[in-house]
Amino acid sequence: MSGTVLIVEDEPKLASLLAEYLRSSGFEPFCLESGTEVVPWVREHTPNLILLDLMLPGRDGMDICKDIRTFSRVPIIIVTARIEEIDRLLGLELGADDYICKPFSPREVVARVKAVLRRTSDGQAIQVPGLVLDESRYLATLKGHALDLTAVEFKLLYFLAANPGRIYGRQQLMNKIYPDDRTVSDRTIDSHIKKLRRKMEAADPEAKLIHSVYGVGYKFEPGAQ
Repeated sequence: MSGTVLIVEDEPKLASLLAEYLRSSGFEPFCLESGTEVVPWVREHTPNLILLDLMLPGRDGMDICKDIRTFSRVPIIIVTARIEEIDRLLGLELGADDYICKPFSPREVVARVKAVLRRTSDGQAIQVPGLVLDESRYLATLKGHALDLTAVEFKLLYFLAANPGRIYGRQQLMNKIYPDDRTVSDRTIDSHIKKLRRKMEAADPEAKLIHSVYGVGYKFEPGAQ
């Protein structure tokens, strides 16, 4: 088992210890200390799992968990010294997948990480020649290379790939990836498509998966011209 695990912990020694154990188990750990850095990092890098402390400088872990759940279903394990039942229940209600109380064994944390990833890896996946989109982890790979998509880019690619051959206008795609009715230009879709194409072509120069239909919009169709 492998993947990127984001460790959000303001105790450097503890974060380093967790990273060491995760790395020895085949994972790629990344550590953040400040609560204000977490959401932007997750939006940009899309980790496979997050180990999230609750008491952080800058922003509380509960708020971070709630915010992440507005755009991502990445598995979250809360790791904290708060042992009251109400904290555990609140964390789970906000969308956390598991809850570990300090002090703990690093081996237990690694075991919990593997268990949560096994449990959440059964989500719907789309597979077309060379491309795999795992919705449960917001993970996209092309020819075995991770595409490192943002949450919005993944949602856009997943929606198009789930409906191959069908043409969608910009507004239709806007409504799909921005369900909260935020005010953004429909040309934002063009920007997302451009970035998706660039990332896919970096993984496979022959990849021609998203096609423009002049005056109408875009479609996903492997092999189409």
